[in-house]
Amino acid sequence: MSVTLYGIPNCSTVKKARAWLDENGVPYEFHDYKKQGVDTVRLARWCEQASWEKLVNRSGMTWRKLSEGDRAIADNDAAIALMVAHPSVIRRPVVEYPGGLLIGFSIDDFGRAFC
Repeated sequence: MSVTLYGIPNCSTVKKARAWLDENGVPYEFHDYKKQGVDTVRLARWCEQASWEKLVNRSGMTWRKLSEGDRAIADNDAAIALMVAHPSVIRRPVVEYPGGLLIGFSIDDFGRAFC
């Protein structure tokens, strides 16, 4: 099973998700948004699977620091451009696995996906 966890290493929610995967023996690759970025093709695929509204974290510090213009997201293209420019605005973690996509960390959701 090919699993990739996308996030930022010092994010507490990402740490919880990584610990859960490790404790449950789920092998995964870690993709660091800050160091590796996220490409537009992947973000477009995520938006198709889950919607940009679910992907954009509107409660974090990065969001609060954005200008009103940057926060005025009208569609997928605008959301993708914002997430490429400010990867920290992407909700964390995002986990790609065969057959699905998880956004955020929930023990129940991870259990359903991997157990």
